[in-house]
Amino acid sequence: MNRTNIESAMFPDCPIRNILARISDKWSMLVIYTLEKSGKAAVRFKELQREIPDISQKMLTVTLRTLEEDGYVTRTVYAEVPPRVEYALTQRAYSLIPHINGLIDWAMDNSRAIMNDRKHAVAVAN
Repeated sequence: MNRTNIESAMFPDCPIRNILARISDKWSMLVIYTLEKSGKAAVRFKELQREIPDISQKMLTVTLRTLEEDGYVTRTVYAEVPPRVEYALTQRAYSLIPHINGLIDWAMDNSRAIMNDRKHAVAVAN
C-alpha cells in the first residue's frame, strides 16, 4: 500500500481529502492517541506495541513512518546496543488531540443509538 501519496482521482489537489485519508486510516489516530495518553515525552516502539496489542509490528512501523513523514511524530534513534528508538508527538499532533478527543466523546455519546440503528437496518433487510 502506497501510504505516501494518497490522492483523489476526481480532486487530486484537495488537501482535506489527502490529509484526512492519512490520519483516518485504521491505526493513525489510535497511535497518536496512545502516544498522548502515555503521559511520557517519548515512548519506545515495544511499549507502544504493547499498548496496541492488535497491531502488527509491520503495520505499526508503517503507521509511525507515515506519521513521521507528515510531521505528527518524531523518531529518535540512540546509538546503543541494543538500539533504542523512541517516538514522540510534535506540536502538530498535540494540536490534533482536542479534535480526536471530540470525536471520541461524540462516538461515546452516540454509540448506543448507532448500534441500535445498525440492528434495525439488518432486521429490515432480512
